[in-house]
Amino acid sequence: MTKKERTYVEEMDRGVYDIKNPFEYRSKTEKGLTEEIVRQISKEKNEPEWMLNYRLEALKNFNEIDNPIWGPDLSEVDINDITTYIRPDADLSDNWNKVPKEIRDTFDKLGIPEAEKKEFLSGVGAQYDSEVVYHSIQKYLRDQGVIYTDFESGLREYPEIVKKYFGKCIKPSLHKYAALHYAVWSGGSFVYVPKGVNVDIPLQSYFRLNAPGAGQFEHTLIIIEEGAYCHFIEGCSAPRYNVVNIHAGAVELFIAENATLRYSTIENWSRNMYNLNTKRAIVEKNGKIEWISGSFGSKVSMLYPSSILKGEGSSSEFTGISFAGPGQNLDTGAQVVHLAPHTNSVINTKSISKGGGIAVYRGLVEFSEDAINSKNSTSCESLMLDEESRSDTIPTIRVHNKEVDIGHEAKIGKISDGVIFYLMTRGLSEEDAKQMVVRGFAEPIAKELPMEYAVEMNNLINLELVGAIG
Repeated sequence: MTKKERTYVEEMDRGVYDIKNPFEYRSKTEKGLTEEIVRQISKEKNEPEWMLNYRLEALKNFNEIDNPIWGPDLSEVDINDITTYIRPDADLSDNWNKVPKEIRDTFDKLGIPEAEKKEFLSGVGAQYDSEVVYHSIQKYLRDQGVIYTDFESGLREYPEIVKKYFGKCIKPSLHKYAALHYAVWSGGSFVYVPKGVNVDIPLQSYFRLNAPGAGQFEHTLIIIEEGAYCHFIEGCSAPRYNVVNIHAGAVELFIAENATLRYSTIENWSRNMYNLNTKRAIVEKNGKIEWISGSFGSKVSMLYPSSILKGEGSSSEFTGISFAGPGQNLDTGAQVVHLAPHTNSVINTKSISKGGGIAVYRGLVEFSEDAINSKNSTSCESLMLDEESRSDTIPTIRVHNKEVDIGHEAKIGKISDGVIFYLMTRGLSEEDAKQMVVRGFAEPIAKELPMEYAVEMNNLINLELVGAIG
């Protein structure tokens, strides 16, 4: 079987998400990953020497670390076939009308920055291929000292802050695709919320990969100081191609004492995408991280947002959903490491699989010797829509002290024939009845999202369900 045959993507109308613009660029690297390519990216960005050295060290890690031997098969991912950097033919602007029309039209159809116009958002960033093309933030937040900009501007304008935190939460040595990220990162977001400031309306960054056979490697760094609050929303999408694309971003979150960060994600990649993303938060005393995660679309996902509960009384809540259709293997979950006393974590996940799709929950909960009087509650629910689909729950629990409270519950099942019969007696068709059950299953996740993004998630579920059940 040829590589092209292996990467054939099933025809499925994804509407606006499959918009393809002509592949145009201002500059790009050759395919593959070499020291010369890494140096070219760094030179293009006019980076400080320490960042170039960091990239080169990460390149060594990438070449030395093997693919994981557990989880989905990644043998199809060949970095020699991937373009790691593409600068679009556009400059960064805070004026939407100055973004090139075809790029602007794509984001408009995706609803960006429509939500900003309706004041659902207090700041918006939009990345296209390897660079951010638009960024804005409301003046009242700037006046309070809130920083929200693209990551490269953050590196240039706030070098001391970036250098202090960059790579401290996620190390290039963590795994092969973390190393790849640090070698070729480009774009992303930089958020800094000062002590005591409440960012009362969400910030959002949206990442669009248009180019075929390319990778997107954005870096997001968010710092929430003592007593502050922020809700950050991340959206992702790409059109369908019959070649492999890679997403290997990194999200580093730092939540200080008594601070709270809510991080919401709807990832809607196409089915030629390998989504090998890494997200991690470090939470200080009485701080809180809230993860809301929706995984759709990609051929393979390996994504396990991690919370490091470093400070006494810190907490983490993870709420996630994934939908695996034909040809998809979505290996997702959450990790929590309790390092301090009186820490608390909750994990609630739901997965849906149909058409032979594979949905896996893979989690880690660990309690250190110091994490006395700490608690975790994990609940995993899986719904399979046919005989061909598969769902697995693979939890790992490590306990290094006896004074902890742990609860794990897993449910895997199919749609009840009795429920379907009951709904049909109320006038629904069999297909409508099944769709209602699936939407009801996903509703607890949808209600955790702002209205605009709950609507998007429900639309994605509807998209997956069309013609799939009944």
